[in-house]
Amino acid sequence: MISMLRWSHLPVLALIAAALIGQVAEAAPGYPKHEAPIPSATMTLMKGNNTSSAEPMLIRIYKKEAVLEVWKRSTSGRYVRLKTFPICRWSGQLGPKRKEGDRQTPEGFYAVTASQMNPKSKHYLSFDTGFPNAYDRAHGSTGSALMVHGTCSSAGCFAMTDAGMAEIYALMREAFRGGQKAVQLQAYPFRMTAENLVRHRLDPNIAFWRQLKEGSDRFEATREELDVRVAEGRYAFHPARSPDTEADVLAYRAMEDDHVAVLLEEGRAAIRTTYADGGQHPSFTALWRRGVSLGEVSRPEALAYAGLERVVSPARATRPVCPVPSTCTPLANEAKAISPPDTGQQLQPIALLDGPSMWLKELPSPFTSAPISGVAMSFTHDQPMILGAQQVVPARLLMQQ
Repeated sequence: MISMLRWSHLPVLALIAAALIGQVAEAAPGYPKHEAPIPSATMTLMKGNNTSSAEPMLIRIYKKEAVLEVWKRSTSGRYVRLKTFPICRWSGQLGPKRKEGDRQTPEGFYAVTASQMNPKSKHYLSFDTGFPNAYDRAHGSTGSALMVHGTCSSAGCFAMTDAGMAEIYALMREAFRGGQKAVQLQAYPFRMTAENLVRHRLDPNIAFWRQLKEGSDRFEATREELDVRVAEGRYAFHPARSPDTEADVLAYRAMEDDHVAVLLEEGRAAIRTTYADGGQHPSFTALWRRGVSLGEVSRPEALAYAGLERVVSPARATRPVCPVPSTCTPLANEAKAISPPDTGQQLQPIALLDGPSMWLKELPSPFTSAPISGVAMSFTHDQPMILGAQQVVPARLLMQQ
């Protein structure tokens, strides 16, 4: 997409850059920067989503996608996504912050109060994420002043540019004035989909990310603020007040478990994503490559090596999932099937594959730090999962056929 941009687009890019970076006249002259009003377009957007500036808000951050989402509580009591802001710079790698000076941006569940807002930040405006929280302290993690702020420079922070930070700050300020005590901040390594967890199942942080996914799934199912606690060094979540809502959570979690089982049975590849030192949203990368100044950018040379993916375990041909046994005929261009070995039978690869061949039971499970053993998969959910137009039978039922 970036390579398709032409030099004739530079005037448009320059205008976009000016708006993103704050190189235009202030939208609200006469106001101190920390009192700038919410833009009128955003006010209109809130009205269209049945919410207002005084309603509570919630923030979700995804490092790999380099975005910060602002959610607002609507008149229904459920949160709706209001706006998505591109992140100009974040530092470190995917994974939680462990110690002071490691340049890691935090991952986890945090609470931001009005006292954590800083109108006099050296990076235009900022707020403290609340790191370290109870989970971080339980694991001996150290660090301080991990912020969301303006500019495009990061050393363990999420840098939003001045213009982006001005709007986020204004939204938070009005939510606090409306009576909200703390804004929940959910910080994730990537979007917590079944696909992403399977792709990163061999990462050393997978056990931690499974905890984050539990919280993410709960929010996706309910669109309610998470009631988070830390028990025995793990994130835990209080059930929803409504039994019907909690039933929705359990159904969503069961669907995600089944989806993971299907992906593992398909033999999806496992990867590691590495960064020289963090990344940024592609919109800013496109501007930078066209020579548009982003202002102060930390370690710009590292951005050329951001998000490199290395295959740890190649994709493998495995037994295809068929909703009704003996009724599916594989196409000629599909991979041949591997059947589970009989007792005492030697495993034989069906074709030359990149890397070692193995049966599914040797793949590590995303739900445990130990490899699966005994049977190909073992899940407690009996509900079939609808994937597109095809009904997919959960792994446990397949093993019983």
